Formats: sequence, structure tokens, C-alpha cells
Amino acid sequence: MPDSGIRAVLRAPQVLLVLTASQVGRLPLASAPLALLIHARQERSLALAGIIVAVYTAGMAVSAPLLARTVDRWRQPPVLWGSAALSACGFVLVAYGGDRLPLALAGAAVAGLGTPPLEACLRALWPALVPPALVPAAYTLDIAVQELIFVVGPLITLAAVALAGPAAGLLAAAALQLAGVAAFTLAPAVRQWHGMPAHRHWAGPLRVRRFALLVGGIVCVGAAVGSLPVALTGYAEAAGNRSLTGWLLAAQAGGALIGGLLYTRATPGDARRLPLLAAAFAIGYVPLLVTPGAGVMAALVALSGPALPPLLTAVFLAADRLAPSGTAVEAFAWIMTAFTVGSALGAALTGTLVGMQIRYGFLLAPVISLVAVLAMVLVAREPAAATSRAAGIR
Repeated sequence: MPDSGIRAVLRAPQVLLVLTASQVGRLPLASAPLALLIHARQERSLALAGIIVAVYTAGMAVSAPLLARTVDRWRQPPVLWGSAALSACGFVLVAYGGDRLPLALAGAAVAGLGTPPLEACLRALWPALVPPALVPAAYTLDIAVQELIFVVGPLITLAAVALAGPAAGLLAAAALQLAGVAAFTLAPAVRQWHGMPAHRHWAGPLRVRRFALLVGGIVCVGAAVGSLPVALTGYAEAAGNRSLTGWLLAAQAGGALIGGLLYTRATPGDARRLPLLAAAFAIGYVPLLVTPGAGVMAALVALSGPALPPLLTAVFLAADRLAPSGTAVEAFAWIMTAFTVGSALGAALTGTLVGMQIRYGFLLAPVISLVAVLAMVLVAREPAAATSRAAGIR
């Protein structure tokens, strides 16, 4: 592999530390919802357990841009430590709140609101960690490796619950976040990073029309991705084997990981690449409408994954270019919040569609992805305003 790819990024000073620490600190993104669900199911119905998980997810979506805006105006370590400590308190409150629903809801909300913005912080650091030519490869590597979170995170929860009971899954999530933040903030680049002085606007980067369109497109991408677990659950239940869901989702994560690693070899391109990558993403979901047998379905699900990391890489590069000076971390956080909100909406809509017919559950992803393609076309076509990189190392 050429030095312009993965190896060159990994050989850069501090990269292994911040990338690994960020992944550890982000494991609760995949482990915490399952931990909350398992803990809640001890005393509550599946519907109430789902509400608790939804409150946690909503907390993350609301707080991410706010915490990121604070980072842009200040520094990374204090915000990361403060938010991780708050989130840990929320997990502890749920774990030891007994069967009192108000405490469970409050704890889930606090845990979500305190989720440290490690992903946005890392992506703001890449221009300081690697040469400009390697920044796109770094974004792609980061996004591709993130797929491991959704494989390892649930396994950690299941192991903790098996060893020490349902509360242990929540405590493990809190410990992972704190450990990840502790290791991440050891890096000199993290301690030296600072937000650039800039004119502040209440809307932040959303005041830029092209960026707002980009965020809208990512809501649609998130809806497509969020629809798949629900559709696959319906497919697996219809096939009489609920465990198929986990294997099929792992197949998609594997496809996304391969696609991301391969894309590290690609040249970054410009905004004109966005519609092409969004179209490839949409096309990947069309074959799932056939709903074949499990073996073929696993192959088709795997083929729906490779286009996601390249698309997200192009989106983060576009966000970096479009964000006004001093709003880089917030811009990245808005992308992640849009993806999270879209994922929740996609899951909710697909639940209704699956109830009508299994095949309908796979219809939302390609249809909503077409809206994402349209949004990316508008982003690519609108004239670019002059923007400067929003953050750096003093």
C-alpha cells in the first residue's frame, strides 16, 4: 500500500494514541443502548425500555453541537472531561436507581447529554496530526475503523452483563468513556489545540446555506442506515431465526470497513464527488428489496456497506471547507447529530413498514437515499463561498 494511505497516516506521531483512545471512548455509542435495554427489561416492558433508549439517543443528538461549540470557543480537554463525568453520573443513576422510572429516564437523559464529543474533536485534529495530503485518508480510516465499535461494543455489554449482571453493562459504558477520554487527552496535540478567534453567530455553521443542505442530506443518509436494523429484524423473525439480525448487521459493518480501507487510496476530490458517492450509496440498498435466502441476503447486505465510509469522508471534507472560521468542531458535530436524528427517524418509519410487509421495510433506504442524492447535487452546484480552516495548533 502506498504511503499516501493507511500506513502513512498510522506512522504519523500521536495518531495511534488518539485514534485508539477515540475508538475506546466511543464504544458506548454501540454498547450503551444495549446496556440500557437489558437493564430496563428487568422490570419494564419493551416499549418502556425503548423509550429509555430513545431518551439517551435524543440527549446525544441535542448536546453534541452544544458541546462542540464550547470546544470551538475553548479547549478540548476540559469539555471532554466534564462531559464524560456527567455521562458517567447518568449511567450510575440508571444502574442504581432501582425500578423507579423517573430516575431511569433522568439518568438516560444525563448519560446522553454528557456523551463526550470525541468524534468531532478527533476530526478537528487531523489537519494538525498529518500533512494536508493525508487528511482525506485520515478521515476515511477513522470512519472505517469506527465500524468496529458496532461489533465490539455490544459484545462488551453482553460480557459485562454475563459476568456481573445488568448494571455492569451500564458501568462498563461509563468506564469506557472515561478511559477513552483519559487516554485521548494525554496526546500533546489534544492539549495544544485551541479554537480560533472568530465572529460568532447563533446559528453557527448552519448559517451557511450549502452546509445546511449538507446536513439535510446526512439526515436522509442516517435514515437509510437506521432503517436497516429494523428491516433485518423483521426479515430474521420471518425466517424463524432472530440471531440472523446480528450476523447480517455484522456483514454490513464488514463491507463498510473494507470499503473505507480501500477508499484511503483515493484522491480527495471536491464537492462534485458528493452526488456520485450518494448515488452509489443509494444503489447499494436496492438489491435488498429482493429479500432472498439468508446466505444471499448476507452477501447483499455486505455490498450495501462499502459506499458509506467514502460518502461520509466526502461529507466531512466538505463540512471542513464550508464551515466558517472557528466552527470546525461544531460543524462536525452537526453532521453526526444529523446522522443520529436521521437514524432514529428511519428506524421509527421502518417499524411501521415492516408491520405491513417485510419487503416494504427495505424500501425506505433506497427511496430516502434519493433525497440525499438531490441534496448533494445542490451542495455541489451552489457556488462556494470563501472559507478558512476553522481550527489549528497555536
